[in-house]
Amino acid sequence: MKKFKIIFFLLISSLIYGQDIKGEIIDLTHTFSEESVYWVTAKEFRLEEVANGKTDAGFYYSANNFSTAEHGGTHIDAPIHFAENKHTVDQIPLENLIGIGVKIDVSEKALKNPDYLISLEDLKNWETNNGSIPNNSIVLFETGFGKFYPNAKKYLGTENRGPGAIKELHFPGLSPEAAIWLIENRKIKAVGLDTASIDYGQSTNFATHVALMTQNVPAFENVANLEQLPATGFQVIALPMKIKGGSGAPLRIIAIY
Repeated sequence: MKKFKIIFFLLISSLIYGQDIKGEIIDLTHTFSEESVYWVTAKEFRLEEVANGKTDAGFYYSANNFSTAEHGGTHIDAPIHFAENKHTVDQIPLENLIGIGVKIDVSEKALKNPDYLISLEDLKNWETNNGSIPNNSIVLFETGFGKFYPNAKKYLGTENRGPGAIKELHFPGLSPEAAIWLIENRKIKAVGLDTASIDYGQSTNFATHVALMTQNVPAFENVANLEQLPATGFQVIALPMKIKGGSGAPLRIIAIY
């Protein structure tokens, strides 16, 4: 933890004083547009042009309005999303959104089975090859489904929308057992993955959301470019729009290694 605080201090100092950041920055955020993938019952992203061009005074001016649901595109699920009286977006401590990152790649299995559940065995296998997941880390899961974004048919399992499309969802997620183990044994700060939900598409009880969020652990969904990350050796910074009382929010998430 002390090492991380020193690294983060150096990062902020570099930004303030205009010095080069020592390390490669990977943007883990999908661009928000009308192509962004949203939950099949959620309001999709819309951008409304207000102005774009020369004004009567002769200078160029551009402005837009946008509207969107909390949960879509690269975004955060705040604990209040599935746990009463837990953190809303604006209440999540910043230190829980910044930390040592690890990436667990299950894409070989998940791409063969769109209903794949990341298991405790996957976690144990990763630790056998990479050492223990550090306490107070941010754990990211690569299922391989990120390469399908924003093709809803391939990414979600359906291009249909509305309540009837929920039964058509097929994509991997994290098993409740694995989530509970991470909380109890590795004291994780947050989790994230490259699918539309931390629960797999066919979930009806959202048990993984409940397991995480009753313990005030947020989740990052629709995370981009995880294939560019190594298994270890990077830091994660995940800063959501600070919506008062929000159950979720658009997220700008990066990794530095």
